[in-house]
Amino acid sequence: MARATTLAGYEARIRRVLDHIAANLDGPLDLARMAEVGAFSPFHFHRIWRAMMGETLADTVRRLRLHRAAVELATGTAPVLRIARRAGYGSAAAFGRAFAAAHGIPPAAFRAHHQPPATPGLPSTRSPAMPIDVAIRDLPAQRLLGIRHVGSYLEIGTAFDRLAAWAAVRGALGPATRWIGIYHDDPSATPRDRLRADACITAPEAGAAPEGEVTAIDLPAGRCAVFRHVGPYVELEAAYLRVVRDWLPGSGEELADRPCFEDYVNDPKTTRPAELITDIHFPLR
Repeated sequence: MARATTLAGYEARIRRVLDHIAANLDGPLDLARMAEVGAFSPFHFHRIWRAMMGETLADTVRRLRLHRAAVELATGTAPVLRIARRAGYGSAAAFGRAFAAAHGIPPAAFRAHHQPPATPGLPSTRSPAMPIDVAIRDLPAQRLLGIRHVGSYLEIGTAFDRLAAWAAVRGALGPATRWIGIYHDDPSATPRDRLRADACITAPEAGAAPEGEVTAIDLPAGRCAVFRHVGPYVELEAAYLRVVRDWLPGSGEELADRPCFEDYVNDPKTTRPAELITDIHFPLR
């Protein structure tokens, strides 16, 4: 019982730090201040954070700030220098080097690549240079453990970080663990602050029973159309559109009345955004 209480206490304190970071990305997030937020010893906090989160505190802050910068570049019009300063860089040049190291291209090129067409419409953009490679798979039922996220889908990373902390203190993470996001609403038809998603891991065979904000979620068995996307998570909404617009009408398939889900094949903590692999699953009738 004492061990369970200690584990729960560590998880709650790490979650408090994660929530503080997510809410204060524009502010100072130094090691001493974050140790204070989590009520940890400053001497040991760095080691505790790295053991539980799989990266240093500086890595966590840098990853979240660069992800937000990618979202701002892809969806907004703010000047690059302003985005750079929000991300903690003193110059556009320093930001450009860091962004290019993560995404493979400079910020301006990234923004240009993600600008919407001048005349939006429904005609297909498929061409021999842009194949739609979709596989039909029969999937078994899966038991997951998940945390509900409400808000922009591009901000679900905070829920995954909380789930990682919860699972780490319970020994629920291993080489076979898969990370899955379930998305319940259409972002083009639902207000951003009401979008519902579940950040999940595959449930271990023993231990780590759901508790607190972590609940058991069952994915039913069934057929799915699976599209593999390689690239930053900010591009995933466009990948959904490509499949529904360019592949589905001529496929002879119909989508089932169940939410789509994403299987994250590699780890965003150790993988450049340009090399992230996501298998998007569209349940079929």
